[in-house]
Amino acid sequence: MDYSSGNLIDLHVHSTASDGSFAPLDLISLAKKAGLKAFALTDHDAIDGSKEILLNKHLLGPVQFITGVEISTGSTEFPGIAGSFHLLGYGFDPEDPQLNHALLTQQTARKNRNPHIIKLLNNLGMDMSLDEVITVSEDNAQIGRPHIARLMVQKGFARNINEAFDRYLGKGRPAYLDKPRIDFRSAVRFIQSAGGIPVLAHPGLLNMPDDASYDALISELVTMGLQGLEVFYPGHSSGQTDLFSNLAQKHHLLVTGGSDFHGAVNPDVQLGAGHGNLAVPYALFEHLSDAINRRRLQGPVGHE
Repeated sequence: MDYSSGNLIDLHVHSTASDGSFAPLDLISLAKKAGLKAFALTDHDAIDGSKEILLNKHLLGPVQFITGVEISTGSTEFPGIAGSFHLLGYGFDPEDPQLNHALLTQQTARKNRNPHIIKLLNNLGMDMSLDEVITVSEDNAQIGRPHIARLMVQKGFARNINEAFDRYLGKGRPAYLDKPRIDFRSAVRFIQSAGGIPVLAHPGLLNMPDDASYDALISELVTMGLQGLEVFYPGHSSGQTDLFSNLAQKHHLLVTGGSDFHGAVNPDVQLGAGHGNLAVPYALFEHLSDAINRRRLQGPVGHE
């Protein structure tokens, strides 16, 4: 597959509709400047940004776009894996009522968690409030830990966002609070019911002990309805990229890739290029689009 043709894409992008620093419509301009042929907006537990782009699709010009989302999931079937699975969904109907209700539940859980995180930080001696977080965040942002981390940096409580998470906000740290999550199987079903394709995000971040463990995990997730694997990702080593490419082929999964672009939240990651080591070929977008079209012809998967 030719990765140097210039026909590149980015299927993992965040906007102010979740925790990115660029508004959804501004990402269209950025995609054009980056020379991308296609992109997907995959905000955390939110699809308002995708809806906004679809309402203004005349601005896309030659850039192709598909709806996307990144759902934070949990799964009691895999208690030994630290953290949560992130499930990407592509090509779904953004007006699907079940999907919208599920995402609203996730957003509410995140919103309700914020005051408690602020209280924990206050107890650690940090003078800050939720109102301050909202004031320094983008308009209509879905406030969460990255926005809290930004205020911590501004007030001198952390040198950068990574330190804020590593010392205070990350799992196991003194200001960490978990939130209710959709279980993995249900998240897959919500995406498929809305006519979309479920893809496991950045599998390398699951930190499995060995290749065989990844193989066993992905095999199990396929039985739950998984249809794709995010192979190309800035945080994956070349060895991981090869591993996930081989596992995708073995389990007959679609291959996707993206930068996980957040803008100013993580300025070292650039749209379409990651750390400068990312090149996701347009052929993957074509394969994904074909799968989405086949899904639409088959009809959505019903809810149980």
